[in-house]
Amino acid sequence: MRWPPYKHIFFDCDSTLTTVEGIDILAETVGKKWRVEVLTKAAMDGDLDLEEVYEKRLRAVKPTRGQIQEIRRVYKRNIVEDAKEVIAILQKMGHNVYIISGGLAEPVEEFGIYLGVPRERIRAVGVAYNQLSGTWWHQSEEGDFKAQYLEYEEGALTVSDGKAKIVEELLGKSNGRSLLIGDGTSDLLASRAVNLFVGYGGVATRERVLKEAPAFIHSASLSPLLALVLGPAILANDAYQTEPTNAALFDKAVNLIQTGALTFQNERLKTKFNNACRASFPTRQTIHSGTS
Repeated sequence: MRWPPYKHIFFDCDSTLTTVEGIDILAETVGKKWRVEVLTKAAMDGDLDLEEVYEKRLRAVKPTRGQIQEIRRVYKRNIVEDAKEVIAILQKMGHNVYIISGGLAEPVEEFGIYLGVPRERIRAVGVAYNQLSGTWWHQSEEGDFKAQYLEYEEGALTVSDGKAKIVEELLGKSNGRSLLIGDGTSDLLASRAVNLFVGYGGVATRERVLKEAPAFIHSASLSPLLALVLGPAILANDAYQTEPTNAALFDKAVNLIQTGALTFQNERLKTKFNNACRASFPTRQTIHSGTS
């Protein structure tokens, strides 16, 4: 049985491509980590709407532009295992990769570009700064970095049920199947706009996402995503194993799936995927996914 490939791949950023939450990093720098982490977790778990906590968190921290831009360095130091390599392979094989995030635009965009994603395919939340704060009288880059947060740009990415709108805007009338991967409730709620939603628990496992995501990746590595996007047949095809990076990551994906890194809540998808695995790896010991 053939597993259909996915042309358009949408990634969440925080706790999906990087192991940290940008807003929590900001909070830690000003000694308000616990207060902000509680709000972040409530929003990611679906206990509070993101709209209810977005302003509260930023007002509590009151970051400067320099502090916000520093997040991009923290993102880079905490890349999720194999994230950069997975994105590179997907784009090289003709898939379109996007990042849609409720994080702050400046660090998310810079991090996304570092991962190889075109800027025009990255969406995050813009902020405005109080240009009369800090050392505004110095017409220098340093003065600009000290400008303090004033307000954020309200929109689809600052409410829990808004990502679907961004997905639809980015897809437009493009052909091809779409997939979204993320860790939070806002990602789960966007599933109506894509053909497949994949929950990611390599950094944090949200119970609602685990229970409701049609497919769920449990490993720290993002490599099992390749099996879902490309299909098991591609991972087994010798023609795509010629490059060492491909071969190593394809093999890693299969080994992780064998040990339970990929599960399904949707039985039809599970059966279809497992049949595709058996057809693609007939000489290998059982390669299949379980149920969450």
